[in-house]
Amino acid sequence: MKAVVCEKPFELTVVDRPGPVRKDGEVMIRIRRVGLCGTDYHIFGGTQPFLSYPRVMGHELAGEVVDSDGGSSLQAGQLVTINPYLPCNRCIACRKGKPNCCVNVRVMGVHIDGGMTDFVCVPEAAVIPVPGLTPEEAAMVEFLSVGMHAVRRGAITETERVLVAGAGPIGVAVALLARLAGADVSLIDTSQTRLDYARTALGLPHTACVGPELDDWLRARTEGDYFDAVFDATGNAKAMEKGFGYVAHGGRYVLVSVVKDAITFADPEFHKREMQLIGSRNATHHDFRLVIDLIRAGELPTRALQTHAFALHDLPSVVPDLIDSRDGVLKAIASL
Repeated sequence: MKAVVCEKPFELTVVDRPGPVRKDGEVMIRIRRVGLCGTDYHIFGGTQPFLSYPRVMGHELAGEVVDSDGGSSLQAGQLVTINPYLPCNRCIACRKGKPNCCVNVRVMGVHIDGGMTDFVCVPEAAVIPVPGLTPEEAAMVEFLSVGMHAVRRGAITETERVLVAGAGPIGVAVALLARLAGADVSLIDTSQTRLDYARTALGLPHTACVGPELDDWLRARTEGDYFDAVFDATGNAKAMEKGFGYVAHGGRYVLVSVVKDAITFADPEFHKREMQLIGSRNATHHDFRLVIDLIRAGELPTRALQTHAFALHDLPSVVPDLIDSRDGVLKAIASL
């Protein structure tokens, strides 16, 4: 079978590999679509801290069931997505019902090889049917589920004011899902191009570009109170630190993005707000199922979310162009 391998930073190759052998309790999936995410770009650029090379990337996956155990409810040819966060089922997080932050989690495409290949074998527990979805929509479930998990962690309720920093795929997912929860959502980014697309194509009207007038705009949007919940999806330590100042008294700050840097904040500002600081990592099966239901109901603008399409085996030539034009790329999906 063919696989796209990141041999080392800035080097992608298409190679022939033996097909996987299915073990008991696993399902063999023929991959049909793979979404590209910021993690993949970081792997390509050599800035992903949890990875060793070479690596087959890809964790936003849609495929068809090929083979499973005799007692499985899955049927050959069935369209599925895959929860790529494979837990150990033994650690303290797993025992608490939080496999998304498993101590020993193996993330497909990061800690182990992912789905940029013809076939994969994964535990049946990781396979989620997606009836009524297209292959492209199935490949979007994972990144939207990360946004869903963040919104659930932030406990968003109707009429709350929400600020999302970062208009990439995860930030947009958070903004869309917070709006569906009934919040009044504001979206900020350093790219006017991304904000224009969020406003015109995704129906997120309240956007502002980072600059000298941003603080005045945020105060005006909230009558000086700032935001009940702030979500950071920037992947930038300075932006994460700046976000502490945008949380209203009694509000919550949800850090969705991850950076290698240390994050600092003024303790008096934190304490006087009685602020809740919340981490959000990955997603759970529950998040996946909520997102699948929303897509099926037509509540999410999936056609507008996908901005680029190409054949997976063209990835080595396509990725540099996607990076060069990243402000115009929301979700790129490769097909097999």
